[in-house]
Amino acid sequence: MSDTSTEQWIEAGSVDGIPADDVIGVEVAGKDLALYRVDGQVFATANICTHGHARLCDGFLDGHEIECPLHQGKFDIRSGKAMCAPLTDDVRTYPIRIEDGKVFVAI
Repeated sequence: MSDTSTEQWIEAGSVDGIPADDVIGVEVAGKDLALYRVDGQVFATANICTHGHARLCDGFLDGHEIECPLHQGKFDIRSGKAMCAPLTDDVRTYPIRIEDGKVFVAI
């Protein structure tokens, strides 16, 4: 993994602070992010749906898909891909690094 000059790794919490197979909302460097833990892996996306102004951390996580609580659109948390209507725009994802049980996000 190569760091670019514009990338900054910021601690976002601990792996244990994210419930298994669930999602939490966190603020990292002024950004509202959603952190997910699925099958022992951690993922990060922007926390605001690209369709309506809803927080994804308030949605329903089913495997690797997060369902927006407002209009039930779903995103793949691994890629940010919009999976169904009414979504047309993907949600931003962020690289994750785990060190000593701590989660770092590249901003």
